[in-house]
Amino acid sequence: MPARTVFLLVLANLAWALNVIVSKLAVEDLGLPPLFYAALRALVTIVVLAPLLRPLPKDWLRTALVGLSIGGGSFALFALGLETASPSAAGIVGLSGAPMTVLLAIVLLGEKVRWRRGIGIALAVIGVVIAIASPSGWESSGGVAWILVSCLFGALGSVFVKRIEVGGRQLQAWSALASFTVLMPLALVTEDNFVAPILADPLAVIGCLIFAGLIVSVYAHTIYFSALKSHDANLVVPFTLLHPLMTVGLGAWLTGDRVGWPLLIGGGIAVTGVAILVIRPSTTFTRRLLVRSRL
Repeated sequence: MPARTVFLLVLANLAWALNVIVSKLAVEDLGLPPLFYAALRALVTIVVLAPLLRPLPKDWLRTALVGLSIGGGSFALFALGLETASPSAAGIVGLSGAPMTVLLAIVLLGEKVRWRRGIGIALAVIGVVIAIASPSGWESSGGVAWILVSCLFGALGSVFVKRIEVGGRQLQAWSALASFTVLMPLALVTEDNFVAPILADPLAVIGCLIFAGLIVSVYAHTIYFSALKSHDANLVVPFTLLHPLMTVGLGAWLTGDRVGWPLLIGGGIAVTGVAILVIRPSTTFTRRLLVRSRL
């Protein structure tokens, strides 16, 4: 793999990690309602990727449902969790999406799992449990619960990505459209206080939306999907393990997260388990969204 591609993949993972910090700022410090923020993020992505909505996918409804699951739907639940959970805890707990994906594939697709991946699933689950039991995880248990639901929702969509006939960038466009269509009405019905945060600090709100909707949803994922087209998945997918590690580091640095030994030990065990799942092949589902299950 060329050094330029390695550098770009590291930048993409850094953008994903920074997005957790930015989203935390948006929903906690700026006070943006989480569903409303997720809907606006999807709108920014639609504006950029609108041409990719055509031609209409062969099974457009399934494409939209999968896109909602791995896009705005899981991101909205993740944003709900960030109202109380720390970015560091969110980064480690987010690793639970990988074992969830494999377990759902076993139940829904008849995926066969031998002892190596069984060990990977066990290590990932044990590591996440240890991380949740850490002081930062326990204090934000309500938010952590939302993040676990987010991972489950994203894992459900990831299982069925292989069943739709669209490329990575077109899937991003349809994900954004489905997410905005569902989340904006839901936000208007269930949330309030939309205008005040925007008027209070419009530049910060715009900055968060541009970063989340353009830099992360469009450019970072374009880098990732382009690398997958040019190189073997065994070379590219392991890079996604960088973003939870970067999230922990950035959380400690930028938001002052309490990163104790339980979180670090749990994170190390979880990353080891997920690495086993990433390396071992699957015949029923694609691995490209095994770790990064949110567009």
